[in-house]
Amino acid sequence: MKVKKTLVMGASTDPGRYSYKAIKMLQRYGHPVLAVGKKEEDLDGLKIEKEQVPFEDVDTVTLYLNPMNQRQYYDYIVELEPERVIFNPGTENPEFFELLKKNGIEIEVACTLVMLSINQY
Repeated sequence: MKVKKTLVMGASTDPGRYSYKAIKMLQRYGHPVLAVGKKEEDLDGLKIEKEQVPFEDVDTVTLYLNPMNQRQYYDYIVELEPERVIFNPGTENPEFFELLKKNGIEIEVACTLVMLSINQY
């Protein structure tokens, strides 16, 4: 399995949120995790950033933001030049799909948790 540095957008320290579950599962599977959320927080040693930090070598961005909340991050995500962006259930966004495709970034409409659990990540 290839280790994939993953940026979780919409990260939260609330154990009831899917972004929290994804962070924990990605870590359990050995993927380095970066996180951007509504507020700067610490999640068991992982710093959730509030700002659009120019991370390097991001393989995958996994979205936990509804389409309206994605707009402010379009340019940021494109500039990170990830291999792919995963649109988790409820985050599907045709407008963003087009922008990513134009920039040669792969799109996956899938659930990060399911992908990890069936070794399709």
